[in-house]
Amino acid sequence: MKFIIKLFPEITIKSRPVRKRLIARLQTNLQIILARIEPSVRVSSFWDKLEVQYQDGTAQVREQLVDAMACTPGIQTFLEVEQYPLGDFHAVYELTRAAYAERLTGKTFKVRVRRSGKHEFTSIELERYVGGGLRQHTEAAGVDVHNPEVWVDLEVRDESLFIITAIHQGLGGYPLGTQEPVLSLISGGFDSVVSSWMTMRRGCKTHFLFFNLGGYAHEIGVKQVALQLWRRYGSSARVKFVTVPFEEVVGEILQNIDHSHMGVVLKRMMMRAADKVADRMDIPALVTGESIAQVSSQTLPNLRLIDAAAEHLVLRPLITMDKPEIIDLTRKIGAFELASAMPEFCGVISDRPTTAAKRERVEREEQGFDFEVLERAVAAVEMISIDEIVENRNINSEIEALTRVEPGQVIVDIRAPQEQERKPLNLPGVEILKIPFYKLESALSELPQNRHYLLYCEKGVMSQMHAQHLIEQGADNIGVYRPAAQN
Repeated sequence: MKFIIKLFPEITIKSRPVRKRLIARLQTNLQIILARIEPSVRVSSFWDKLEVQYQDGTAQVREQLVDAMACTPGIQTFLEVEQYPLGDFHAVYELTRAAYAERLTGKTFKVRVRRSGKHEFTSIELERYVGGGLRQHTEAAGVDVHNPEVWVDLEVRDESLFIITAIHQGLGGYPLGTQEPVLSLISGGFDSVVSSWMTMRRGCKTHFLFFNLGGYAHEIGVKQVALQLWRRYGSSARVKFVTVPFEEVVGEILQNIDHSHMGVVLKRMMMRAADKVADRMDIPALVTGESIAQVSSQTLPNLRLIDAAAEHLVLRPLITMDKPEIIDLTRKIGAFELASAMPEFCGVISDRPTTAAKRERVEREEQGFDFEVLERAVAAVEMISIDEIVENRNINSEIEALTRVEPGQVIVDIRAPQEQERKPLNLPGVEILKIPFYKLESALSELPQNRHYLLYCEKGVMSQMHAQHLIEQGADNIGVYRPAAQN
């Protein structure tokens, strides 16, 4: 069995040395990826294409190879071909009819011949002979030279005939590893997943940087998203998954930064931390999933101030994209289900966030921030190879959320203080403790352990994650409270 790989067009216009390097990397990437599926695979490179040959002809192996090549950056299209010795016109027609007769039933077609080498016939002459035979001896609806329903594709190369039985669309872009590496800030949601995929597609070895604002369960969920993305589109390269514990940083912001500037200051702290991680990894650029005006921190004035906190180049592949376009792309790349299950965990919530922050005001706000907290977060960074991630299959097993509070149970409101003040939880006769999520683990350890605590947040996502984390840590008196929806 054989495939012919057509290069992404931008590769073909490069200078000879660059083109040679890009093709060599694509050949190496494909050999690594495809050999995992079928050890007999051999990838050969030529000036204008690559060829993939393998021995196992089972349908399952073929489907796996097709799927892998469709997800490999650097490929424009790839052709599934059968190779035969070149005979006379009638022999070519008979082989073509055997391959195409069933697909031509009731449909219009056109024969297309590509030819290289010296022959005593032209491509048009062979097209007419094969096309005439197919029109007379199949159940095709006829020939349509302008808009056929089926293209009958043949290649003649010297004394070989290649009958193209299928044409598959590739991913495009540059082969992974041919451009400089980047560090992508990933939250697991739609935006950061798509922006990471876009830099992978463009040939950048994309490492993942996660700021943990929501506990261990959130971290596991994001690791699963990153692992799936890497396995599908980037597994020819070894990359890192980096976790920065940021809950203490969020707590410092919530206590010392005016609510109107919390979002901008949080992003600036992330950029400072990302700078230090990128320096450690010798990576020249950061990647984010921000889009103009999608949220308050993503206006142009705010983005300018966020960038000012970073020493590295900040890439924003989605900067002019709309949310529906981004979500559609997650479906295309097979990440919609995972991304849709991840919360947009921003860590701070403001009822009146600024959309036009001023440098002087931001710097004045940051004077009240204890930067030792940020240094501790960076010092506690965890860095592992992406292929070392062990998928936690229990992460989606939900803790039952209670809609009623029984006698003796205590509600723990884990929302940020501003959120608690704006929408206070009112449950007459029920004891309610206000413990922001960033103080939860230490505060609970000081409470009486003979009582049962139900965690509460407005949407139920944060409480679910923290409850699971505490249970995994050994707590047996933790649950989740989620009021019944009001009609």
